[in-house]
Amino acid sequence: MIGHTVPVRNDLDRIEAAFAGTPLAGLPIEHGPSGTVLVADIDPNRLHEAWQAADALVPVIGRRPVMVTDDFGDTLTRPEPEPGPSESELQAFVAAAESSDPWLTYRHYSEDDEGDQGEIEYYARGMAGVDLTALVPDVALPTSRPALERALYDRVLADPNLYAQVLGSVGFVTQTDYWYTPDSVLLMLLPTSDVRSSGYWVDFFGALTPEYQQKLAEVLAQWHHRWDARLVASWGTMLQFQVGRRPAPGDEAWTAAGQLKALAPNLDLSQWEVAVALAAGDAWFVHNRP
Repeated sequence: MIGHTVPVRNDLDRIEAAFAGTPLAGLPIEHGPSGTVLVADIDPNRLHEAWQAADALVPVIGRRPVMVTDDFGDTLTRPEPEPGPSESELQAFVAAAESSDPWLTYRHYSEDDEGDQGEIEYYARGMAGVDLTALVPDVALPTSRPALERALYDRVLADPNLYAQVLGSVGFVTQTDYWYTPDSVLLMLLPTSDVRSSGYWVDFFGALTPEYQQKLAEVLAQWHHRWDARLVASWGTMLQFQVGRRPAPGDEAWTAAGQLKALAPNLDLSQWEVAVALAAGDAWFVHNRP
């Protein structure tokens, strides 16, 4: 078995009983697509609290939670239980995910760019208001974008006052206040307790094919293992994570920032800015849109 896979016949009464005494108590519980269960009437202003309550119940109900929305016209509820993947199908999905290297596929579109003087000025200016152009007159040209940005990050790390200034301008991206909040929020309970296999059900613009879904599943597993990153919400073009272990400033934060930027090409900060933010926040935001 992969984690705890719930049979197709959902035990809604058992889930309802588990919700007693939590912020989820009394909310409508319905069948969802592909073996999932949906909890309706989630208060959008308390979605993180509702998700935390469901996450704490994973050992009890055997289902990982993720917030979803029907704002975009999708009908998610089902009148009857809908079968999910077979055990063999899910095992094949997990095996393919585990054997993949997602970071060969998820790469930021500017990863291989060569930087001239204009590129240096663009990235050194930053996106959040702290200009580092005065710190890089000695960078040899041409240089790759990652090398340029790592040079900028190292200069920020070497200056505590500058580091604090940058953090003050970029810290918002790792706070829940920055998260997107739809008008209608549903709690989707996936028919598995396993992180890697949960990727089978995640709806994300950056994973539109089975191959990409497998790679996303491996990202979920790697981030969960390394940073205790747990998927809170999937809004189609956006993913939101609660993070239990922050990467330390330096190599850890730099690597995590590069991965986040690779998965989230529409996150409007430079990698050196993201690296500063990740070391100080517990809420990661992924944005990948057309």
